Amino acid sequence: MHSQRFKQQMTTLSHSEKENIMADMKSFDEPMPAVGIFWYDQEAHDFFGVYKKELTPKMVEEAAEKGMPFINYRTLHRQIWQKQYFRAQANHEPTKFTGDYTQVPRGRVAWNIDKFIVFVGQWAKDKEEELTELIEKYFALPYFEFRYDEHWDLGHGWSGDL
Repeated sequence: MHSQRFKQQMTTLSHSEKENIMADMKSFDEPMPAVGIFWYDQEAHDFFGVYKKELTPKMVEEAAEKGMPFINYRTLHRQIWQKQYFRAQANHEPTKFTGDYTQVPRGRVAWNIDKFIVFVGQWAKDKEEELTELIEKYFALPYFEFRYDEHWDLGHGWSGDL
């Protein structure tokens, strides 16, 4: 008798009710911080060619346990640039992925032990405030530091690229 009194009746949601609930839940979803790569469009003052992978606490802990606390996005700028260039050519579409990929400002977001690092070239020095906003927007980073390196300067890339 006791179990019958507290037994709840099951109801089934309609398709539209389910969609409304899922949309409402999605509005609370915030992006996870991510590692990845980007190019900076100086005319639009925006990033393009942003490729990223969300980083979870579990991924950070597992990397540290394996003694590999540096987490990076696995694809190179050169590879994405070529792929996007040829895709645009095949589809007869305009693209920003033309010419030498090292002649367009670019950067990389990585995780190292206890912080996010944004690797950029000297081109970024006078744009840190603007880039900070874009990095927060595209990569959802709670904190990070810029690291300047010659590799990310205009005209520089892997030795075989030039």
